[in-house]
Amino acid sequence: MASGAIIGWHHLPFVKEEVRSLEEMIVAAGAGALDHAGIAASDIDAIFIGHFNAGFSNQDFPSSLALGIDPALRFKPATRVENACATGSAAIHQGLMAIRAGAARHVLVIGAEQMSRVPPKEVGANLLKASYVAEEGAIPGGFAGVFGRIAELYFQRHGDQSEALAAIAAKNHRNGVANPLAQMRKDLGRDFCRTISEKNPLVAGPLKRTDCSPVSDGAAAIVLACDDISAPRAISFRAAVQVNDFLPMSKRDVIQFEGCRLAWSKALGEAGVLLSDLSLVETHDCFTIAELIEYEAMGLTPTGEGARAILEGVTEMGGSLPVNPSGGLKAKGHPIGATGVSMHVLAAMQLMGEAGGFQVRDAAMAGLFNMGGTAVANYVSILERTR
Repeated sequence: MASGAIIGWHHLPFVKEEVRSLEEMIVAAGAGALDHAGIAASDIDAIFIGHFNAGFSNQDFPSSLALGIDPALRFKPATRVENACATGSAAIHQGLMAIRAGAARHVLVIGAEQMSRVPPKEVGANLLKASYVAEEGAIPGGFAGVFGRIAELYFQRHGDQSEALAAIAAKNHRNGVANPLAQMRKDLGRDFCRTISEKNPLVAGPLKRTDCSPVSDGAAAIVLACDDISAPRAISFRAAVQVNDFLPMSKRDVIQFEGCRLAWSKALGEAGVLLSDLSLVETHDCFTIAELIEYEAMGLTPTGEGARAILEGVTEMGGSLPVNPSGGLKAKGHPIGATGVSMHVLAAMQLMGEAGGFQVRDAAMAGLFNMGGTAVANYVSILERTR
């Protein structure tokens, strides 16, 4: 079992933030996590900030902004971590490594991003920097265009998956209604998600607006601690795995998500469990085609048959493995640096039985997958409540 446990957390609602600055979000999330963990700022040994940026903010050196939480954090080591859309999980892994190395007993991890204050064209250009720009930078439609191309290739090999993608979008929007932290809390219905319309136009390839996660602002934070530290709650890491693949899509079969597949295989092996032992999964649905392929990569269905998982109800809230009960990135939002931290917070809430209207019954073990780029940086955590 991997050492390190989550003993406290805080999650700001994901929105298009019109009032708070990036700094204010970092401070609010971090302060809330310390309060929830019931520890003083002076007990923190290290701070890791997950922040992608790439042009979203003028402030490109955010690590010491966390010191604004409390004067007692002054002179603590604080480091900014970045790994594209997996930035939040990358920051958590750095915190876990500090604990495992004996360099820290308490670590504060904060993920934050403010995306909505730049024009839409710049949003697309910023996100495209998470691709292999030398070959993929000219793909029309920014990162949506990249995943639109992935969807086209998948459709060519395995047939039209429009019904399955609409079902995934509808599921996640329906789940998001019950999540007060979600940016989009509206049940759109499968018919709306399936149909091209003025409000749901094609964006790239076969992907419609309802297939794409929204531009979001937000922050989330957790406190990590050694396993032997006394705390009122502890969500332990049964596994924490990172696998990186080639950056250029041209060097791999991009619809296989092989890095994701290997990360899941390693994590399940490290945890000593089967996929069927999990109560729920939070997975990286930046686009609905990503969630579909991730079903196959995690081993839920054979390759090319991911549609079965959603169309047969397996991944619905009442199914055998609910996927994205929070609404996922699709409904909850995707402020890049915050996303991985958010996933860990939401999984922890489920395991503590504190997820409210989107609670999975009798949740005992949770898996989560957070990726950067087109399944380039792949992180899987398997969490279990131990206290």
